[in-house]
Amino acid sequence: MNLVVFFLSLGISCRITRFITKDTLAAGIRSWVAARFGDDSKPAYLVTCGWCTSIWVAAAVTPLGFWAGETVAFQLVAMVLTLSYLTGLAANWLD
Repeated sequence: MNLVVFFLSLGISCRITRFITKDTLAAGIRSWVAARFGDDSKPAYLVTCGWCTSIWVAAAVTPLGFWAGETVAFQLVAMVLTLSYLTGLAANWLD
């Protein structure tokens, strides 16, 4: 894995983790998990904890980066997700 693929994989992991744990669009997933397993359950904690979720997201992204990291498709999708994450950080910082 070269440095570009590594940083794009990092961007994917950051954006997907943020989506699962914080974004309004994923609130239904978090609510469903809490309703299914209980508000104080480990699965409910998992989908709200960035540190916890990022382990599983990175575990899925890493092999994908090794397998397809050099492809144009991977790099385009990864760039979109990475730029989305960085734009969100910049917007929060600038506001």
